[in-house]
Amino acid sequence: MVSAKERGYEVVREGQESILKIDAENWPFSPSLEDNALTMSRTIDFLVEVPNVSRLVFTQRRNYIYDFNQTLMLIEISNLYKRWVKQNNVLTLSNLERYSGLIPFLGGWRQRMQYIVLNLMKSDPIGAYVELKRFIREEKINSKNIPLNAIDGQNVFLSLLDEMRTMLENTKLVGNVKNNLAGYHVGERMIYTLIFRPAISPDFIFTQLMARVPLDAEQMDVYTVENAEVNIYRVESDIKYLYHLTPPEFKLTEDKYELLDLARTVLAEHKPREEEFLDPEKMRMTFFNIGRDLLQELAQTRGMDVSYNELVDLANILVRYTVGFGLIEILLGDDRIQDITINGPIGETPVFIVHQDFDECFTNIIPSRQDAEGWASKFRILSGRPLDEANPILDTELSLPGSRSRVAIIQQPLNPFGLAYAFRRHRDRPWTLPLFIENRAISPLAAGLLSFLIDGARTLLFAGTRSSGKTSLLGAALVEIMRKYRIITVEDTLELPTEALRKMGYNIQPMKVRSALTKMGSEIAADEGIRTTLRLGDSSLIVGEIRSSEAFALYEAMRIGALANVVAGTIHGDSAYGVFDRVVNDLKVPPTSFKATDIIIISNPVKSPDGLHKWRRVMSITEVRKHWNTDPIAERGFVELMKYDPTTDSLEPTADLLNGDSEIVKNIAGNVREWVGNWEAVWENILLRAKIKEALVNYAKETKDHELIESGFVIESNDIFHRLCDKTLDETGKIDSKKIFFEWDEWIRRKIREKKES
Repeated sequence: MVSAKERGYEVVREGQESILKIDAENWPFSPSLEDNALTMSRTIDFLVEVPNVSRLVFTQRRNYIYDFNQTLMLIEISNLYKRWVKQNNVLTLSNLERYSGLIPFLGGWRQRMQYIVLNLMKSDPIGAYVELKRFIREEKINSKNIPLNAIDGQNVFLSLLDEMRTMLENTKLVGNVKNNLAGYHVGERMIYTLIFRPAISPDFIFTQLMARVPLDAEQMDVYTVENAEVNIYRVESDIKYLYHLTPPEFKLTEDKYELLDLARTVLAEHKPREEEFLDPEKMRMTFFNIGRDLLQELAQTRGMDVSYNELVDLANILVRYTVGFGLIEILLGDDRIQDITINGPIGETPVFIVHQDFDECFTNIIPSRQDAEGWASKFRILSGRPLDEANPILDTELSLPGSRSRVAIIQQPLNPFGLAYAFRRHRDRPWTLPLFIENRAISPLAAGLLSFLIDGARTLLFAGTRSSGKTSLLGAALVEIMRKYRIITVEDTLELPTEALRKMGYNIQPMKVRSALTKMGSEIAADEGIRTTLRLGDSSLIVGEIRSSEAFALYEAMRIGALANVVAGTIHGDSAYGVFDRVVNDLKVPPTSFKATDIIIISNPVKSPDGLHKWRRVMSITEVRKHWNTDPIAERGFVELMKYDPTTDSLEPTADLLNGDSEIVKNIAGNVREWVGNWEAVWENILLRAKIKEALVNYAKETKDHELIESGFVIESNDIFHRLCDKTLDETGKIDSKKIFFEWDEWIRRKIREKKES
């Protein structure tokens, strides 16, 4: 007896799915249902034998994967085919032989019925439907040629044809196209491209890629990420845009596919030890070097001419699919992507992203269960934290060449469908206030005010909803701290750009503490981490996110005056009172302790009227006054210094700020001899800072040099600003804003000329 595998297929169980895997390696044609009639015919034959499957996979160097809905359409056709073949009167028309007048017609009818059922039903079921309709129409026209003693027999035959036509019409396959059959000719395959769209992947990659673009798609943008091509499409059938990725590994020649497959098999024998994961960068470099040399050796053995650059590209692909994270790495390499989500059950839905320019998008990437489980194992090792049924949540971070991201993973029993992932991509370089101005998230005056408050060593809470940009704004605030001061950051998941700032000369010490969601782990608790900072010397304290018991320690430190420099952190809240409610009522910090907060900055997304677009905006900068007892709203404990105006789409100063009615700003001025009792001088300094931030943005636009508003240059500009302030004060005895701006402007013009000349 011939086994299923010997017949060219096997049924594989993956979770709740039964997958029909068809070996097409030796087929002399492409295993494409939509393009090839023989592929469809053979598939129907296989489905007759094994009808209870939920997915089709053809292997022919690449894997061609047809999902449940596409497979179900073919199963319906195979069931009809099997029924009609077994139904004796369909092919033989034996029930019509008793009508003697039909004898001259039966031979031609049988031949045509066998063509429709045995040929078209397997290779072109839409053609079978069209042919049945044509057959019925022709027989009705030819009824005048039927003898009177055969009329009843012809009616029986027409009834059979009509029953078969109705059965086909009720299938999902024909139902999807029956309104698009005008001008269709039997045998045409173009119509099948409306229905069948396989996900395609090389056979060494588990993740699937929907290669074909929907026919109703309109291209909105195209760009490249490293060697991958990204197309953004508007699709009529979905409110979300389609983010269509074509990575380099899906465009390789067959020889290079085979080379990669061989190299992957060899590298698979060297599984990284757990201790190697402790230094991912070194591990990736090791595997890259081994992979490149191995690929070169294999290419020479096979007589292939592969250039050095091609070897580097192939080695990078090899690293991605051995010790890396596959196509997720390419997505994280796209600096326009902000969030990536992978929902359970993995393998049944595509990856979703949030795009800087197109908001929520679905992608053409469908990750596999094998990939998801492999990533989970790597994250367990990288984080040193458990992920199992007793600990179904894992918060960690992923650092790759050119990108950083926060990773949240859930699994059973919290997620009934197994694993699910959420990646929050962090910018490679720190955000800056000029970048926020460029994106209209804040106004130049707001940037000047924040710069003034940070230099004034105030306590600031950056609040907002999820994805409101509060952590990015906190990162921009770090850039405003002078490099002469020490900074200590406290985070449970490393999101702040501490490494980038360290490389740019900052005296910065990151501390990683236990997540509020984690009950186990080697890290110390967040509140103990904050108390530890008090023993590490005079420093600015930055708390990544205030979530739980660390709030007590933070406010304790602020109230006793242990922190003489700026203190800042993020917290969830959509208004100043929302932050108060969160800190006092949820986190149980006493109202008197909450007064240690000086400034609350609220960020929230602003949506367009149609709901299709949203933009990040700073909604308010609010001062927390100290002379209230229980209710800061009723006792005017909150004073808005700046407020978002939807008519101008900008953060505008309030009358309180314009009139100098700010206790916090006055308190800062009270510590500077030149500003005491001189609001005009203080306001002039805020305007000077705003003018410099705005000038940076304008020069960047004018010269088309975006680097002028990136962190490296902004930090240099801030240093020059402070030096010029000090120089002017020594020379004139006062901070002359006009003189400072003039000299700063001369400096930046000189820097721009030097950049052009170099």
